[in-house]
Amino acid sequence: MLKLLILTQYFPPEVGAPQNRLFELAVRLYKSGVDITVLTAMPNYPQMEIYERYKDKKYVYEEVEGLKVHRSSIYVSKSKSIFKRLRNYFSFVYSSARIGNSKLDNFDFLLCESPPLFLGYSAMFLAKRKRAKLIFNVSDLWPESAEKLGVVNNKCLLKLAYNLEKRLYERSVLVTGQTQGICSNIQQRFPAVKTYWLPNGVDLNYYDPDQVINSNWRQKNNFSEADFIFLYAGIIGIAQGLEVILKAAKEFKAHTSVKFVLMGSGPEKTKLLALKEKLQLINVTFLEPVTKKEMPSVLKGINAAIVPLRKLDLFLGAIPSKLFENLSMKIPVLLGVDGEARDLFVKQGNCGLYFEPENVSELVKTISTLVSDRELSKCLGENGRSFVNQHFNREIIAEKFYRQLINL
Repeated sequence: MLKLLILTQYFPPEVGAPQNRLFELAVRLYKSGVDITVLTAMPNYPQMEIYERYKDKKYVYEEVEGLKVHRSSIYVSKSKSIFKRLRNYFSFVYSSARIGNSKLDNFDFLLCESPPLFLGYSAMFLAKRKRAKLIFNVSDLWPESAEKLGVVNNKCLLKLAYNLEKRLYERSVLVTGQTQGICSNIQQRFPAVKTYWLPNGVDLNYYDPDQVINSNWRQKNNFSEADFIFLYAGIIGIAQGLEVILKAAKEFKAHTSVKFVLMGSGPEKTKLLALKEKLQLINVTFLEPVTKKEMPSVLKGINAAIVPLRKLDLFLGAIPSKLFENLSMKIPVLLGVDGEARDLFVKQGNCGLYFEPENVSELVKTISTLVSDRELSKCLGENGRSFVNQHFNREIIAEKFYRQLINL
């Protein structure tokens, strides 16, 4: 029996894209006969507060759907300073290395999730101590993305991070990337590194609009059945460029049935709330994030999703994970992401409409198109579920990765 250790800072019960993706992959690999152990942090994201049942604990062991989950301590802070963020990362680097070394047996493979890139220090240490082949999973090209977004400007820190990135790729038997663009980027810079596209996906049995019978989400949040609701659900961060939604919403003030919902939390939320007040946007509603269990009901209650990113070359290879759940629920998407995502979901899948990232007038145009053409909206939604079923079904993704492990 293959033994796989997954090392990640983020894992359920936290809510988020990497948490769901890793959990769903792990559960399916377990069902295929892989012995799965997860080494992760005390849950705290996105509120940056340790969840109540894990507070003041250095170590917790639990079993979740057959997965053996070991949790170690982590420093958390709501501060946005780079020092506090680094302290957050390195506290888990230290605690995961300590707990992993003392509590865990040997493994065939160690799969490390990045970002945070610095977790790679713990991964290299544990891979050596536990005689495991290292697989490094890249869901975001850090530090490149942090540098280009202006999150990190310190040259010494960037040099340290780029050197670490190089060491990790060279020590891994396989580097997996969440998008084809990530794999291509790594392959171009490190031709000797073996890469594998391990995409995100969706559980079509869980996100099935026909299974959601009584969604009262609209009533709960004071929306009428006549409202045409556009939803953004996810991290409210720098990379998303969510100002474009609020500025587009300004153009629909007179259209009282067109509503915009931003659901989530993140570092830019305060700024966007201030912008809402400044523009006097009564057609924009901010809601707190919800659990995975609640999401099908939320998606059943909306008409369309808006999925934007900032206009950076860095994002030409990005595929926002929120696409999959929306498309599986037959929700048409207004996609403000160029490159790989546009090619897949607009050109190939015909699941939505494209607007140039950060281009307010183009977003306004696509919003108007969907609102005025309900038949088009329905058709795009139907196409979306069919497309993700063919290409991004979690069952198929896990099966292919299992075969990859067998052959390594």
